[in-house]
Amino acid sequence: MVKLYRCEICGDSYIGESAPDECPFCGAHRKYIKEARDAEVDFDVSLNERDTENARHALDVEVSNAAFYFCAARKTDDAEGKLLFKILGKVEAEHASVWKKILKLESIPEGNDACHTSNTENLEDSHARETRAIEFYRKAAKEALNLRVKQIFEAFVEVETDHLHLSEERLK
Repeated sequence: MVKLYRCEICGDSYIGESAPDECPFCGAHRKYIKEARDAEVDFDVSLNERDTENARHALDVEVSNAAFYFCAARKTDDAEGKLLFKILGKVEAEHASVWKKILKLESIPEGNDACHTSNTENLEDSHARETRAIEFYRKAAKEALNLRVKQIFEAFVEVETDHLHLSEERLK
């Protein structure tokens, strides 16, 4: 039987016979995907100064990474790399959208990060970007006073770790 599911991290919905292993939009793991009627999704949260600062930094990270990945999807010299970077760009853009909602912004700023034509160089850059994001998100999750903000940071640590493994596998 087909059901309606909703990701508790990004708020997007999914129709299927079962919940996907990862959100097809933000990459959040299955534990965050519930039947829509049971999903708890709230972006109208109150932020203290530290959570606001960390959410703004997270938005900058995601905008930068999305711009880099979309550039790499266009320019990399490897067919599979083009596919990988395109989907990573979409996921990072969805992460930026989550922070836009949390920060109650009208729009997401444009990124303009450069990339390489060499797939290996793009994978190395990706690895460095994901490592920095994971380190920051872990720190921000520990500092978060708002439980919803903490939940998002923790979910994104898992997603960015998945991305890190994708680059590691391809750099072998």
